[in-house]
Amino acid sequence: MKYKIAIIVGSLRKNSYSGQIAGYLSQVFSDSFEIVRIPIGDLALYNPDLDEEPSLTPESWQIFRDTMRTCDAVLFVTPEYNRALPAALKNALDVGSRPYGSSIWDNKPGCCVSVSPGMIGGFSAQHQLRQSLVTLNVRVMQQPEAYLSQVHKLLAEDGPISRPDTRAFLQELVDSFEKWIVLLSR
Repeated sequence: MKYKIAIIVGSLRKNSYSGQIAGYLSQVFSDSFEIVRIPIGDLALYNPDLDEEPSLTPESWQIFRDTMRTCDAVLFVTPEYNRALPAALKNALDVGSRPYGSSIWDNKPGCCVSVSPGMIGGFSAQHQLRQSLVTLNVRVMQQPEAYLSQVHKLLAEDGPISRPDTRAFLQELVDSFEKWIVLLSR
């Protein structure tokens, strides 16, 4: 069986650190996993009124929801903005959780990675993300945790991870997530 993994990046910046880390991670999954990066930048801000009448529901919401429904698991890679979760990522969680009773997140295996040029590796953003994911019934892998501090020093000029110990850690994270997905899919 081939599992389909969604990667959602919390940063909208073209060449963001989060995007570079997500790109690296997408390359180190085994062949049993298909990786799909799902953009969130074009999602209209969530407004419940737009779900009241199907003709009002933004097309971007429906495409996002339909795409996520085809995925078996989700990997979030997020920066931290002002000690918080990026608004675009929170909006994606909200859009995917509605209309009530139709959440695309329910019971999906999940994994969180946070990145920051600062010293605490996006801890606050990841903590807020995990809080929301518990409410949404995402089965978040608990260990290993991935808080990548001083991420700008981890990236080589050509994009891949420059440090062997970081590459080994990220491979361990992916291997653990693969096992988590298989375990929860039984």
